[in-house]
Amino acid sequence: QVRLVESGGGLVQTGGSLRLSCTASGSMFSINTMGWYRQAPGKERELVAALTNSGRRAYGDSVRGRFAISRDKGENAVSLQMDRLELEDTAVYFCAASADPDPEGEWAYDLWGQGTQVTVSS
Repeated sequence: QVRLVESGGGLVQTGGSLRLSCTASGSMFSINTMGWYRQAPGKERELVAALTNSGRRAYGDSVRGRFAISRDKGENAVSLQMDRLELEDTAVYFCAASADPDPEGEWAYDLWGQGTQVTVSS
């Protein structure tokens, strides 16, 4: 059974940092893109960051310049370094994987993790 396992969420004060990690396990389809989405209470799920096998990165407007996505070379694993965290970053963060080398939107992702809570306090 293929699954994504996330780790690294938690509670942090504004201005602090957290690092999320995600690893895919089990026999699986060929993963071309891995990324992170988040969903805050009462809001729609939104893209945080994505990274393709070719090295192309995409970031949500609200996190660009503060967050950085990276992928372990040759591994189906992805990390998200989150710096200068803000109250508005509080959400459940989901790791996602896609066979699509250029996924457009969350519906293009084939596999999702269970989510990890990130809470930013003042």
